[in-house]
Amino acid sequence: MAIKRPWHALALAACMTMTVAAGGTRAAEIPMVTGEHWTTSSDDMKKAYLIGIANIVHVETGYTAENPPSDEQSVLPRLIRGLKGQTLDSVREALNAWYAAHPDQLQRPVIETLWFELVVPGLQQAK
Repeated sequence: MAIKRPWHALALAACMTMTVAAGGTRAAEIPMVTGEHWTTSSDDMKKAYLIGIANIVHVETGYTAENPPSDEQSVLPRLIRGLKGQTLDSVREALNAWYAAHPDQLQRPVIETLWFELVVPGLQQAK
């Protein structure tokens, strides 16, 4: 199977590099990606980060397909519902816009911004 988009290759390379580099590290040693990292990263690196999150969602969804977790058991059902209709580019652009509008919040983790600024409002709209 050939990789058709250059950012797929970049994402694969980034994931493989991080896997090899993190081989002997503990979770506490893995740095949290913040707005500072986000705002200084290229669009391809931002997509690689979002693809990593999407891959985790896909793996977990596949693994639990026969017995999906409830909202109380996992954040993934809410994440999926809250981001329904979003694309990698729309999420990237929304995060770019949020950090541009809040330069005093660059220490805020990207995953936290994703949750509270995109997922939670998406869940409220879905009601």
